Amino acid sequence: MTVTLSIKNVPAELARQLRERAVRHHRSLQGELMAIIETAAVQSPRSLRELGDLAQQLGLRSPSGESARMVRDDRDDPDR
Repeated sequence: MTVTLSIKNVPAELARQLRERAVRHHRSLQGELMAIIETAAVQSPRSLRELGDLAQQLGLRSPSGESARMVRDDRDDPDR
């Protein structure tokens, strides 16, 4: 079963950029939008555990205490 989605009030400039992107990828606008949505759905981590696993796979590390400071800063000033 398929579902029809609709996006309203797309700024003209963004619509133009999406049409140009579709042309570069030899797709219709519909095909380009589907590709973008599929990529976002597949590649977006869905949990903190997945983010942690991804960081570990990539070998990402922060200096000792750095992550605690970052969390504290974010908690104290969420508008940063």
